[in-house]
Amino acid sequence: MTSAVPSFSLLPGAAGSPVILHVPHSAREIPADVRAGIVMDGPALERESDHVVDAHTAQIAEAAARAARVTPWRFVNRLSRLVVDPERFPDEREEMLAAGMGAVYTRTTHGEVLREAGFDAEPLLARYFRPYARAMTEAVAERLAATGRAVIVDVHSYPTARLPYELHGEGPRPPVCLGTDAFHTPPALLAAARDAFGDAGLYGDVGLNSPFSGTYVPLDFFGRDPRVSALMVELRRDTYMAEPGGPAGPGLHRIAAALGTLVDAAG
Repeated sequence: MTSAVPSFSLLPGAAGSPVILHVPHSAREIPADVRAGIVMDGPALERESDHVVDAHTAQIAEAAARAARVTPWRFVNRLSRLVVDPERFPDEREEMLAAGMGAVYTRTTHGEVLREAGFDAEPLLARYFRPYARAMTEAVAERLAATGRAVIVDVHSYPTARLPYELHGEGPRPPVCLGTDAFHTPPALLAAARDAFGDAGLYGDVGLNSPFSGTYVPLDFFGRDPRVSALMVELRRDTYMAEPGGPAGPGLHRIAAALGTLVDAAG
């Protein structure tokens, strides 16, 4: 059985915009045949989705695109990260594999069994992970061809309280955390993000690389092409929604406006 929901969408922006808002973890949809390989029951799986989903981040990116003077492109995952996590790699570092949180999760955010030992991840990687990676690579290549550069802004969220799966979550949990890469995050992009989210004291301190760090860049460009810039934006969920997995609140609109300001500064 195949999913009626597309795995991902590339939503066009302005022809001259180099910016791609990447939204990898906003969806809850799990195709029925994929769900059959998950051992948790319905209510427990819904609770896990509440914890793992970056709820409303697709809505934030959409509102930011409308707010920006020059419309960015948006690459949005339409399936839950419990299907595959497109920001992991099949050879993810050992500590994430050990936690059961590689490209295909086998454990939950609380360390419970999600898929049985010996589960064959290859069909999911072939069906979902690799096509997503190819499409994102092509999207970046198209921005490079059209504008001479590409700026990936990764839109995420994280819970107010640390979850057990967070291996490096002991540090500060600011309202906005910016994840950077030494090669792909130029100082001007980081400064623009600090200004956009810190403007008028909307969110207090804007943190750096805590509780999450790094950026997403397709492997074809990672560490190789300085024309590709990238920044991860992690939004603490209590700033815009009821946790875990509840409705959005008025903070969503303030965050979207700040993200739109960043889009314009980056473009």
